[in-house]
Amino acid sequence: MLVLYVLVGCGLLMWPLVRWMEPRFAFFPTAGESETPQDFGVPFDAITVETADGERLRVWKMHAPSPRANVVYFHGNGANLSNWLPILTGIVKRGYSVVAFDYRGFGKSTGRPTERGLYRDVDAIVTHVKPDRSESIATLYWGRSLGATMAAYAATVQPPDGMILESGFVNARSAIRDSPILVALSVFSSYRFPTAEFVNRANRPVLVMHGNRDRVIPFARGRELFDALTVPKQFLVIEGGDHNDAVPPDPEAYWSTVDRFADSVGRRGKVSE
Repeated sequence: MLVLYVLVGCGLLMWPLVRWMEPRFAFFPTAGESETPQDFGVPFDAITVETADGERLRVWKMHAPSPRANVVYFHGNGANLSNWLPILTGIVKRGYSVVAFDYRGFGKSTGRPTERGLYRDVDAIVTHVKPDRSESIATLYWGRSLGATMAAYAATVQPPDGMILESGFVNARSAIRDSPILVALSVFSSYRFPTAEFVNRANRPVLVMHGNRDRVIPFARGRELFDALTVPKQFLVIEGGDHNDAVPPDPEAYWSTVDRFADSVGRRGKVSE
């Protein structure tokens, strides 16, 4: 009985500690804005979108001439838009118009990040960029790492024509599975980040991409995500790809797969497995 009391007492102590720690472990924002798309030769518009709970999000709109598709990009859990510029402008230069934003507490966006708060941010963004069904090109939600979860959630709010999920994971427990300490602490955590659940609920076509040398979210986690999906899906192994690569090791294989996926979903919203 004494052991039981000790365990219960430890649990009561750990619960508030883990709840206090989880946003500090989950997010690594950098404030400010050191560079813009203009520094990379890409014209852009900077706007502010307000969330339902009063936060103000920094948003960049980058327009490609005669775009192949419209992309709403959801970046990962670190830094800010300026740090993601090589990736964002690379997408634009490939022929895609891109809307990208900083979550609350990142860059020039106000507030502090939490899982629930990021969902509110996504609500505001997809409401602002609601796809124009009169257009003949696709709208894609593209998320990387934690952004894959946000893109998947966005699809449950305002369905796109397709999703690209890069370096993602099934859910929070899957992402930390290789750390026994974090797995133990997750018992007390409120964070779930249920990527696969969101994707299946949205029921939109998806391209899953993952580097086979990813040192942050192991390749096996990306394959687990793909296997957990019940929607029309494709999988691309990014040969030699690591988690934070700004440029894929094999650009031709990478971009040809993205281009085919964008062309195939079009306004039909379907893709062959």
